[in-house]
Amino acid sequence: MRLAFLGSPPFAGPIFERVLESAHEVGALVTAPDRPRGRGRAVAPSTLVETARARGVVVLQPASARAADFQAELRALRPEVLLVASYGQILDRAMLALAPHGALNVHASLLPRHRGASPVQAAIRAGDEESGVSIQRIVAALDEGDVLLLKRTPIGARETAGELLGRLAALGAKAAVEALDLVASGHARFTPQDPARATYARKLAKADGVIDWSLPALELERHVRAMTPWPGALTNAPAGRSLIVTAARACPTAAHPTAAPGTLLETRTACVVATGAGVLELERVTAQGKRSMGALEWLHGARLEPGTRLGAAR
Repeated sequence: MRLAFLGSPPFAGPIFERVLESAHEVGALVTAPDRPRGRGRAVAPSTLVETARARGVVVLQPASARAADFQAELRALRPEVLLVASYGQILDRAMLALAPHGALNVHASLLPRHRGASPVQAAIRAGDEESGVSIQRIVAALDEGDVLLLKRTPIGARETAGELLGRLAALGAKAAVEALDLVASGHARFTPQDPARATYARKLAKADGVIDWSLPALELERHVRAMTPWPGALTNAPAGRSLIVTAARACPTAAHPTAAPGTLLETRTACVVATGAGVLELERVTAQGKRSMGALEWLHGARLEPGTRLGAAR
């Protein structure tokens, strides 16, 4: 079956490569325009674009998927189905009607739970025990289309959003090819979602990473995992310098601290911080202008003593 693939890295990368190796024909890659990358901020193609060009796949990079000239160009390639994986733009009705079999989306959650732009982070923050990928038909409403396939996987107790996203991309790659096979064979069966079970995960902003020390330690541990690697679990260290926490462990059974949330309780053998309930041991951090390091190494370099208070980034 001939398809057009719409996506953005990193999630779309493994899916695109797996589809290229399948029996299906990729007639075009639709992705975002090239943008500045790296230290020099030179405009450079993404890994998806590089892969497509190496395989002789037509690359289309419209600023807007609603543009009539872009849609005409894509329609001329005669795709039978659109396969979408983290494309980043809402498809209008004209796009959804462009291919005979419509558009299928590889979504990184078990729909209808965590519809929206940040399902991986939402699953970790909520304390979900499992996640997965859904292959759904795209409709003119956010992630509400009928589901063709669901693939489940447990969420590791210490797994970060970046790590889980990588595993879901690999799982989504297998599911995408299986879904295309079902559509091509005429055996695809779609199941409506239960709207009563729907939850939503909005797009994250940098400010969403800021640590609220008044929350319980267990929630903060999940917050750190969910915000790693982006936007980062951010707090404010002494002298107004930012600190990103990249690994932390909750100690919910520890004696409830009398110190204000965000206060350093231990700095000699561990980096322990008071929270709204229990304490949080910081394990790895990245201080402003510094490399990633163990939290104790940072403490000793910063010469911080118990009683020092961490607070929201300014």
